[in-house]
Amino acid sequence: MFKSFAKRGSTEDDNVIPLKASDLVSEPEAFDTQADDAELLKSLELKRRLHDALLDRLNLSIIDKIEPEDLRHEVSVLVNETLEKDNTPVRSDEFKRIVAELMDEVLGLGPLEPLLKDPTVNDILVNGHKTVFVERNGVLEATKTRFRDEKHLLRIIDKIVSRIGRRVDESNPWVDARLEDGSRVNAIIRPCAIDGPSISIRKFSRVPLTMQRLIETESLSDSAAKLLHALVAGRMNILISGGTGSGKTTMLNAMSAQIDPRERIVTIEDAAELQLQQDHVVRLETRPAGPSGGGAVLQRDLVRNALRMRPDRIIVGEVRGAETFDMLQAMNTGHDGSMTTVHANSARDALGRIEQMVSMIGIDLPLKAIRSQIASGLHFVVQLSRMSDGRRRVVSISEVTGLEGEVISMQDIFVYHRNGKAEDGSLLGEFVPTGIRPRCADQLIASGIDLGEFSFARN
Repeated sequence: MFKSFAKRGSTEDDNVIPLKASDLVSEPEAFDTQADDAELLKSLELKRRLHDALLDRLNLSIIDKIEPEDLRHEVSVLVNETLEKDNTPVRSDEFKRIVAELMDEVLGLGPLEPLLKDPTVNDILVNGHKTVFVERNGVLEATKTRFRDEKHLLRIIDKIVSRIGRRVDESNPWVDARLEDGSRVNAIIRPCAIDGPSISIRKFSRVPLTMQRLIETESLSDSAAKLLHALVAGRMNILISGGTGSGKTTMLNAMSAQIDPRERIVTIEDAAELQLQQDHVVRLETRPAGPSGGGAVLQRDLVRNALRMRPDRIIVGEVRGAETFDMLQAMNTGHDGSMTTVHANSARDALGRIEQMVSMIGIDLPLKAIRSQIASGLHFVVQLSRMSDGRRRVVSISEVTGLEGEVISMQDIFVYHRNGKAEDGSLLGEFVPTGIRPRCADQLIASGIDLGEFSFARN
């Protein structure tokens, strides 16, 4: 297991403090901002030497075969030997924290591991090796987590992207990646990141959020959720729109739970993050260009290929460019019930962005022809927003009703009305029907969807 000594048995060294599995759940690397700089540097230097010594001893070729308990024992031995050699006494809890941090360095993502394990953290934002912020309940807050130096941070970035066969260097200074649990990662380094490498991690819940959970968190009302259930089951083509961090992917995951498990679904993403619960799902992911500049696989390539895979529904994680045209073609040619997301601030803006992206394909299509494709391909736009209190809410569910002249017509079925702000800063509001019955109601009923309990009347 180690280069310098053989694997030990179950009998622990008398000088080693025995550790339990629970000891590995450590708090974020905490340093008092008022602490003496010399002590801080001394602590960082000690961990650097311990980590270098561990890597020198560890046989990396068999790391995946080592039992965690055996590895933890050897790490404890190494720490104990080093502290005795340096004549550096530490408390028992400090000893355990150092061992846990070294385990995180070898098996995980170093200082980020405690934040990744924290269920209250939604986003992790690393602004250089000295500054790390997190988002909890929609509010950003600084942490005491830090990296030893820029080289340490770069090594963690390389560890993330290399696991999925991607790379980041001066010739390719940014990259989209994902963690094993599906969390989305964006990393950017010098020369584009002026103040040093930056990482943005959007964590995904290990338990996918359901519509019921979204109702409980007041992201939408029970009536609006029932309508969305009906639209998915009735194979309506749906565009989910919203700003950055508004919960588009979360909503897409929750809505997809209503897809019939007998249907074949093909998902297409830049970085795979959808968490569909059905068994019959084929997941496709783009690939960046290789070192020679070739070999890139774009979303548009995958959408075209998906059409040959006999899909019942195609789900594109997010449309950003020319693949929008092929997605509309699929929606217009027998792949009803397909869904995708787009960045936009309103439902009307979302259609405008779709129109602009279709224009990017380089074909001289008349504007009316593009809008006709949009009007016939898309049935509903679900608009999301992250509001000032940090909560993510559905702000409208709008039906695309057709083309009137050269203008795409829409009508709101549900909207969110703000009523004020509570003393704790949270917004007060309610989801209300507009009183308009969807034009597709008869089509939903013909598809076997029971709308008997629905009331679209204005309250």
